[in-house]
Formats: sequence, structure tokens, C-alpha cells
Amino acid sequence: MNISLIADSGSTKTDWLLTDGTHEQRLQTAGINPVVQDEQTIQQTLRTMQQQLGKPSPTAIHFYGAGMIDSYRQQMARRLHDLFPTATVVEAESDLLGAARAVCQHEAGIACILGTGSNSCLYDGNAIVSNVPPLGFILGDEGSGAHLGKLFLNALLKGDLPPAMLSDFYATMHLTYPDIIRRVYREPLPNRFLASTSLYIRAHVEEPQLRQLVVSAFRAFFDKNVAKYCRPDLPVSAVGSIAHAYADLFREAAADAGFHLGIIMKSPIEGLRYYAP
Repeated sequence: MNISLIADSGSTKTDWLLTDGTHEQRLQTAGINPVVQDEQTIQQTLRTMQQQLGKPSPTAIHFYGAGMIDSYRQQMARRLHDLFPTATVVEAESDLLGAARAVCQHEAGIACILGTGSNSCLYDGNAIVSNVPPLGFILGDEGSGAHLGKLFLNALLKGDLPPAMLSDFYATMHLTYPDIIRRVYREPLPNRFLASTSLYIRAHVEEPQLRQLVVSAFRAFFDKNVAKYCRPDLPVSAVGSIAHAYADLFREAAADAGFHLGIIMKSPIEGLRYYAP
């Protein structure tokens, strides 16, 4: 029996799916990112997954994760094979390739990730052929949760949004001005803090000025990333919490930029379950 173990991993969480094509087992563990985590942390997460999974063992493993550059890909593949030595296929690939396979399958297209950060690629139906560097939340990551949060807090604190929204935001999010400055400039992971404001933004996005801010952020994503592939004939598909939550505004920005959308899904695991290598 062919049993596949599929993983979609970021720095915060990893979604695991074990399937034989008929039955499925799903679980979630801490995230895995070798760029920012040590060996012991990664091994502990993998052991936790193995214990929760139980039996039977997979015959094929497809791991897609953040930080999967060449050297880390090889290390992750070895770790997984050590855990499941009977697996005959073990691959560790980037989360971007996972996103492309999830939304495009074996068709050419432009695949995007819009979550806490953002990324994009030109995919030929088999491999990534071009990737505009996302540059992270300070230099880039247009359209991401962190980017939206940065634009929103700038507009809110500088008085470019309705005055009542500022006091409502403080009360709703249990924050003060000093809290915001501390979280952005003095505490770890400011990108996650910035992205956390997306829940408030989504709940108030019908405010015209805020709505325009979000559409402009997505338009910047298309102008600075997607347009660079020079393929307006291809569908643009996306995975991630931000793409899913703001699908209507993302679609509007795509049309303004001259692109048409394909598939939008919250988690790539939903598409990867159908991908046949």
C-alpha cells in the first residue's frame, strides 16, 4: 500500500497529512525553519510528529517548508528518512514550490504566498523558473500581513484614518502607543506583531480609507512582484491566510493590474493532497 506523508511548514506551525488515497490522518506541530532553529529543536518537533502519527509508516514523504535552501533541504530529507527508513521517496522542498504545486498542480501559472510574509514565483508546471526576491518585511513583502500592519499603523498613528478608529483600536487590541513602539522596535518577531493587526483591519475594511489602503498594498504586490514575470496570460493563484481573508480585495487589485486570478486557498495542504509527482 502506498502511504504518503505531506507537510507544509512555516516558522510558527507545521501541518501534516498522512494519506493512502482513501483514509487521512491530520495533525499539527510546531513550525520547522532551519534558518532560525537549532538541530535539537527540529529533532524534538519531528519526534513529536512521529509519536502522534503512530503507525503505519509512510512509503513516500513530501516536506515543504520555510528556509529550505539546498543544504537545509538535504539535511531535512536525511532527518525524515532516519525517522521513516522504509520510505522509498523522501523530498524536502521550499514552501514556495509547495504553494505552486498546490494551486497549479502540473499547469503553468504564477503562484503566490500571502501570509505573515509574501512571496511569488513563475511556475512551468514542474518547477519554479523565476522568483522575484521577497526581501522580508523591512525591504519588501508587499501585500503580506506584516506589510498591511505597517501601513495601517502608520496611517492610524499619523491621523490618516478616522480619529475614532485610533481609540477603538487601542481598546480592542489592548494596546497603547508605547506598547506598539516597544513591540515593533524592542521585542522579537515584530513582523508577527504587525501581521496580528490584520484581524482588526479585516473587521473594519469597509471603512473607505482603510479599504483603499489594503487594495493599494495588494496592488504594490502585483506591481513589484507579479508584473516582473511578464506573463499576464497566466492565472495568478495564491495560498495563505491574507490571500484567503482578503480574497475579494486581492481579486480587485489583480484586475486593476491586468491579471486574472486562479485558485485561492488558505492552506497549501488542501491542494498538495491531490498533487501526484
